[in-house]
Amino acid sequence: MKVLVTGGLGYIGSHTCVELLNGDHDVIVVDNLYNSTIDVKDRIEKITSKNITFYQEDVCNAKAIDKIFRENKIDAVIHFAAYKAVGESVKLPIMYYENNLLSTLNICKVMLKHGCNNLVFSSSATVYGLPKSLPIKEDFPLSTTNPYGTTKLVNEQILTDICKANENFKCIILRYFNPIGAHKSCLLGENPKGIPNNLMPYIMRVASNNLKNTNAKNEAYSKLKVFGNDYNTPDGTGVRDYIHVVDLAKGHLKAIEHFDKLKGINFYNLGTGKGYSVLDLVNTYEKVNNVNVPYEIVKRRPGDIDACYADASKAYNELGWKAEYDIEDMCRDSYLYQQKYIKDHGDV
Repeated sequence: MKVLVTGGLGYIGSHTCVELLNGDHDVIVVDNLYNSTIDVKDRIEKITSKNITFYQEDVCNAKAIDKIFRENKIDAVIHFAAYKAVGESVKLPIMYYENNLLSTLNICKVMLKHGCNNLVFSSSATVYGLPKSLPIKEDFPLSTTNPYGTTKLVNEQILTDICKANENFKCIILRYFNPIGAHKSCLLGENPKGIPNNLMPYIMRVASNNLKNTNAKNEAYSKLKVFGNDYNTPDGTGVRDYIHVVDLAKGHLKAIEHFDKLKGINFYNLGTGKGYSVLDLVNTYEKVNNVNVPYEIVKRRPGDIDACYADASKAYNELGWKAEYDIEDMCRDSYLYQQKYIKDHGDV
């Protein structure tokens, strides 16, 4: 297939591009570089020894997306492009609603115009809100606790309605749990601009900062901020289902290769089925990499919940996908990626 990947130079998007190229698909990437850098394109091509077609455009610009479709015969779209930080969404809800909803509407409108009927949508476990029990199954009630999650849930409803109105349109919605880790080449990983909103890159930067001499240390990364230790979990910190980003990327490859077997809209959890607390992740990172991650407990972050982990059996039964990497692999690969990045580029 010829696959358009929106947000394809981002953390999950870049790893998915690698899996698509290794699966002999042609890849077109559109990315506005809001939270990514252009050199990721070169790294994808170095890993795969294949070229991608790149457009630096904003998916919220419908004319730009239409131009991409006019210039390419696109068979499927994987839509990653979105703002993704829970805490930031609570502070900036208008920005999140405008970007995350308009981008999906534009993609779908242009796809229908050009007769492209296969869409994989990047959703999130946040659509389950406060789950009634664990592990979480796809047929659980849906609700949200923050604007980011609400944008994902509204997008799911939009896509459901589009599939109902257009019998040839197919959509696979992948509900991610918590991706971490990096590609085994150490060329791709999570390295957000500014202070990270997600846990693993923050752990990585605190650990690296702790290895520096006193004069070189960055005060912003002196300690990891752990948001709350009074959750209803074994150690009081939030429990999540951490999944290796390469496993997640392979889930997208499985998805596009099953379009001929599916109709309408389809929902799948992508997770390991195991829950680890914040402190579990910190302790594993320290043990596997022989580093120290100082931390301090701070007040809860708005919109967070106690625990969240998946039942991913549907993805296994229908797509033939399951997670293969464990928590130690995720921590080790994250560390090795960062050390190579620092060696090649200097400090993060």
